[in-house]
Amino acid sequence: MTQDRTDPDHHAQARDWAALANRLGRHALDDDRPTRWVDDLWSAAERDEVDLPWDRSRPFDVVADAIADLGPGDGRRAVVVGAALGADAEALAAAGWTTVAFDVSPAAVRLVQERHPESEVDYRLADLLDLPDDLVGAFDLVIEVFTVQAMPPTVRDDAQASIRRLLAPGGQAVVVQHVRGGTDPLVGPPWMLDRTQMEAFAAHDVSLTSLVEDASPRADRTSPVWVARLVRR
Repeated sequence: MTQDRTDPDHHAQARDWAALANRLGRHALDDDRPTRWVDDLWSAAERDEVDLPWDRSRPFDVVADAIADLGPGDGRRAVVVGAALGADAEALAAAGWTTVAFDVSPAAVRLVQERHPESEVDYRLADLLDLPDDLVGAFDLVIEVFTVQAMPPTVRDDAQASIRRLLAPGGQAVVVQHVRGGTDPLVGPPWMLDRTQMEAFAAHDVSLTSLVEDASPRADRTSPVWVARLVRR
């Protein structure tokens, strides 16, 4: 019988999901499926072998700020890359955005649908590295928080190109990654980014409107993050 996740004894006994992520991710560089470790992690959580990863009930602080800055969605289309457990997507939907949130992990999609059974968000399975046709060029707003840094550097160019491909003409993107600092760029996950790598999100008809290194103390992070805003012409 699966132990109740709300039981404090369960959380005291559960293995650390971040430690498992590190073990799984170390093999990603040698794997011909570099994002498979993500589903391995979520599948372990679904089996109740580790705590739920990235378990937030509130949107990430940068996402909350962006929603406030942009005002009501009024039915405009938004997408969250890496749905996780839905906090960012639910906040967008509550602000009036017609929201899609996708994840490469079938287990993650099942878990987020279980958490939000009556949601207006379209939670779906999709791979950033192989976007379905109906997502290409479809969105007025793209939200990407820590997904690209979860992918090995060997596929980063493709991942960044896919972020751009999600944008409709005139669409905006908010991209958040941890600042690499002095860490080894080949050791991960996460494979953190420097300023030049953040600037590479902009290319072709997608321009960088701002790039900020945000080191302000927040409840949901303890290290500096890059916050990039982009727009497609």
